[in-house]
Amino acid sequence: MADAETADEASQPVTSPAKQVIYCGDAVAEKLSSLSVEARAKAEKDSLKKAAKAEAAASREAEKLANSIVYIKRVERSKRKYVTVVSGLELFGYELKKVAKDLGKRFATGSSVTKNAAGTGEEITVQGDVSDDLYDWIEEHLENVPEDNVECIEDKKKKG
Repeated sequence: MADAETADEASQPVTSPAKQVIYCGDAVAEKLSSLSVEARAKAEKDSLKKAAKAEAAASREAEKLANSIVYIKRVERSKRKYVTVVSGLELFGYELKKVAKDLGKRFATGSSVTKNAAGTGEEITVQGDVSDDLYDWIEEHLENVPEDNVECIEDKKKKG
């Protein structure tokens, strides 16, 4: 019988008393309960952090919109020919192609979306000198653009 006991003992791994304390049922339940409280606290902290980030992003976006300006430029193309260029509308969330199409219909002229000279964004080019009428049209039809954020500029193209 002694041989059977030693065979059973040999098949079972030897555990030290320290491991028994860590892995016993009461200790595991105790650690899990404290972990869930810590996890809840961490999740709550993370959610507050995410909410603060979202709020900061929204305030930055609102500030960016308040500082954004729509420029209406009248550019001389040749002696008596002008084009009107509108830039800065994309910052207010408008699709430039749709706005260009509406402007072409409204003023019965050609209008297109082109890349600006600096290559940083896009602008709408409308054939003809319609800068004053365009200023009024933007005030009426584009509600997201404040009146104070629209600026008219006259620009002469140098002959090269």
